[in-house]
Parts: sequence; structure tokens; C-alpha cells
Amino acid sequence: MLKIFRKFIFMSQRGFTLIEMMIVLFIISILLLIAVPNMTKSNDVVMNKSTDATVKLVQSQIAAYQMDHDGALPESLDDLMPDYVNSIKSSDGTPLNYDASTGEVSVP
Repeated sequence: MLKIFRKFIFMSQRGFTLIEMMIVLFIISILLLIAVPNMTKSNDVVMNKSTDATVKLVQSQIAAYQMDHDGALPESLDDLMPDYVNSIKSSDGTPLNYDASTGEVSVP
């Protein structure tokens, strides 16, 4: 009985031909050519959004510092470090610009 099943399984299996395999690989390569550039574009958008969010966060923490210190602006972003923010760098690692006279934070 086992021999009959084994013979049926081996006879019913058919492998891919070389042409079929090449067509499948061709379709996969076309899909990759479409997908990879879109992923790299979205990575740039994510980095920009992350930097914008960091600037807004630091700007709001400057406002919190002002409330805690009777309206006085911090002299530098380092004054915010231990209590208000963990990092004063953008998503790509560059430090943020700070204008002490206006309290505005910007990206270099």
C-alpha cells in the first residue's frame, strides 16, 4: 500500500522548467525595482518629519521652562537637558539652533 502512494506521489510531482523559473525571477526583479525607490523616498520623508517633531518638542519644552522660571528664557539648550529634554539633536544627529533672544529653535 505504501509503495502505491509513494509511486503516485512521485509520478504526480512535476518540477519547474527553466523558462518558468526565469519568468518568476523576472517578475520578482520588476517588483523589487518598483518597491526599492519608494522605500528610500519614504525614509527621507520620515527623517524630515522626525526632525520637525523634535523641533516642536524642544520649542514646547522651552515654553515649559519659561513657565517654571517666571517667563525667563533659557540661555542655551543645555539648560533644558536634565529636566525637560533628553536630547537636543535632530534625527540625523546635528545639534539644533537656538536663538536666546527670541526663544526660537530651528534646524541648521
